[in-house]
Amino acid sequence: MSGLEGTGLLTKLGFRRDRIMMPCWIYLLTATAVGTAYGSRATYSTLAKRLEFGATVNKNPSLLALYGPVQNPYSVGSVSLWKVGGIAAALVAVMSILITVRHTRADEETGRLELVGAGVVGRYAALTAGVINAITANLVLLVLVSIGLIALGLPAGGSIAFALLWCGIGVMFVGVAAVTAQLTTTSRSANGLAMTVLGGSYLLRAVGDAGGHDGPTWLTWLSPLGWMAYLRPYAGERWWVLAIAAAFVAACLATAFVLIGRRDLGAGLLPDRLGPPSAATGLRSPLALAWRLQRGALLGWIAGFAIYGAAIGGVVDSTQNMLGGKGGRDLLSKLGGHGGIVDAFLTTVMGIIALLASAYAVQAVLRLRSEETRGLAEPLLSTKVGRIGWAASHIAFAVVGPAILMAVGGVVIGLMHGLRAHDLGGEFPRVFWSALVQLPAVWVLTGITVLLFGFVPRIAVAAWGVLGAFLLLGELGPLLELKQWMMDLSPFTHVPKLPGAAMRPMPVVWLAVIAAALIAAGLAGFRRRDVG
Repeated sequence: MSGLEGTGLLTKLGFRRDRIMMPCWIYLLTATAVGTAYGSRATYSTLAKRLEFGATVNKNPSLLALYGPVQNPYSVGSVSLWKVGGIAAALVAVMSILITVRHTRADEETGRLELVGAGVVGRYAALTAGVINAITANLVLLVLVSIGLIALGLPAGGSIAFALLWCGIGVMFVGVAAVTAQLTTTSRSANGLAMTVLGGSYLLRAVGDAGGHDGPTWLTWLSPLGWMAYLRPYAGERWWVLAIAAAFVAACLATAFVLIGRRDLGAGLLPDRLGPPSAATGLRSPLALAWRLQRGALLGWIAGFAIYGAAIGGVVDSTQNMLGGKGGRDLLSKLGGHGGIVDAFLTTVMGIIALLASAYAVQAVLRLRSEETRGLAEPLLSTKVGRIGWAASHIAFAVVGPAILMAVGGVVIGLMHGLRAHDLGGEFPRVFWSALVQLPAVWVLTGITVLLFGFVPRIAVAAWGVLGAFLLLGELGPLLELKQWMMDLSPFTHVPKLPGAAMRPMPVVWLAVIAAALIAAGLAGFRRRDVG
């Protein structure tokens, strides 16, 4: 029997299992690229605006670290897609990591591959199928983004190069995830290790770009995200960069296939660390167990919010110069900002970090479903631990966690902005409260996720799709001039636009009530359904 026997069937099975998740990822990423280009090209329609914008960005170390340089301010495409070329590209990498690990290490961890392996299936079939699934998602994204950008009237060469930039980054992290899936014994560890590589790549690219042409640009060449940026869409494309990406992918996949032949099914090459034979006194409760399981993710998110807040707080003052023109003010106004240009920018930023906090909330609630499908919840619930107590212990992190994240973001941005503006006493409280006022909208998404878990657990992951829909409505809906009733479907539409607008307490109260009702209904549904 060939080592690749059964690859075709496993590939088809993978596509069937991903028939919801994969199209959602591809749709959201395509809409992000095309929607951003559509909304921004009018803002930077004149050469003077583009030159002014490019000069401002390329002189600001914080913006260079966050998004990279504007490589060709003469091009509408280069300026319009400058922002999504960096951060959104990281999301393509996240998609690739999740798909690859889901069809390799996750299936192995749950014992699914052991059952499949009892049939006519080769040793390398599962890994090959998982890689094919993930690469196919990137290729479909490549085609759709290319067509969408060309349809907007952007140059074909630059549009294809931009789509290849995303696709290349995605496929490279397919290779990275294929390797980490061989090193660890759990899907969580494999995802975490691959995400660490992604974070390190982003950091190297950020440090390399932050100093401009006189800085340590060689660091950028150590990062997969960095060297793909040298593909330079709309700025004199360098197609030879793709050869570096292809070599990296080949090296990673070759390593993964060698490693899988040197380990047992279910084992990883990195040794597991055994825990103590009995739990400490402080860990003998459902809440303590939830803390043990959730703390790593929460601490990682807190660190991310602190770094992001520091970067944003450092550029707030620059917005007056960067977006002080009519086009910039119009763009921020459409994104939900009101008042002065700085307040409008802060309002937009708070909306973005609220969506990020929502992602943590969804992740925290879905840990319940993960524990359930892995068979870890059933033995726990067979003891004196009740269903509501167990579920509520995890949901507590989905409620308190976003509050901590928003507070960290508000504190860091407020301190940075207040110190740079020499008005800490005046600016800090305004920024801090503008962050906290977003919480009820975040909790509504927590409630929707709990509701899905309680009544239709098989499609609980659809909460990610709901978050994506809110993201599109909030970030792109105004630019696309959607009707107001469509915008009102997102809870973030109803949050007071602080710090530029007046505080309206009733929408905040209603959002909190709705969130509490959704959580209560979800818990009631969980109490009545079967576990498993």
